[in-house]
Amino acid sequence: MEFIVHDTLTAMAELLEQPLERRPDLLRELLAPIRPAIPMPGDIVDIHHQGPGFRVDAEDPRYLPAIRAMIEADVLGQVERELYRAADRLAGLKLPDSLQVVFVLGNPDDEHLMKVTGGYYGMGGSPGLLYLLGWPTEETIGRIAHCAVHEFHHQARYTNVPWRPTVGEHVVSEGLAEAFVRELSGVGAMGPWSSMVTGAELDRAHAKIMADFDLEGMHLTSAYVLGDSTVARYGQEPRGIPDMAGYAVGLRLVDEHLAATGMTVAESTTLPVSQIVVHQRGETKPDS
Repeated sequence: MEFIVHDTLTAMAELLEQPLERRPDLLRELLAPIRPAIPMPGDIVDIHHQGPGFRVDAEDPRYLPAIRAMIEADVLGQVERELYRAADRLAGLKLPDSLQVVFVLGNPDDEHLMKVTGGYYGMGGSPGLLYLLGWPTEETIGRIAHCAVHEFHHQARYTNVPWRPTVGEHVVSEGLAEAFVRELSGVGAMGPWSSMVTGAELDRAHAKIMADFDLEGMHLTSAYVLGDSTVARYGQEPRGIPDMAGYAVGLRLVDEHLAATGMTVAESTTLPVSQIVVHQRGETKPDS
């Protein structure tokens, strides 16, 4: 398969050297490849700012040095190399013919980005597209490529398994994606999301997610993965879930499956959720 990693770093550097009044239109051009995949109505610039992407309506002396640091670190090259490594690991599966990859600089003044999501995140739910956003710090600059692998795993899974928008499917898919990053590149490559909630708080989130495991509807499932403050930010109904708790619960479910079966994450990628959560829900595994 082919990964088309757009050189958005150069494009953003050139954008930031232009007069402020020209920047919104240049951003619209930069984001044109992903606009059809974004279901939200409205101007892509407004969606980008809410996203939270870097501002194109205000000067910020931090932006250009951040982009130049990523160019120097070859972040987009890292993304491409890690994605091809991931594709090789999943070579026995049906994979997309190609994926476009778009990285956008985040807004370092956005508290939700920097504290709740750990400074970076990605979206891989739209066929043919991986979208990445982040602010480069010493901790995050080397993990953006691993975030791309996380999102690619979603694409690989749902090229082989029908997507059903239930709480269980969504939570397990995130656990599988983070476990795949760990399997491919080690614990240090994992995102911060699956370790943000621990102890009794994690146990409570686990109990609530398992109770609503079969609840269906994409407008509902995100609340169980991303947690209350994220869904409230985008106008959805909070469900009493701590921020990012769905990642930790999903990883717990996947790790219990891996321990019980001895399978790898790569081998588990195409399993239906009913086979991954057999032991946790007290079900009987169907005869193969």
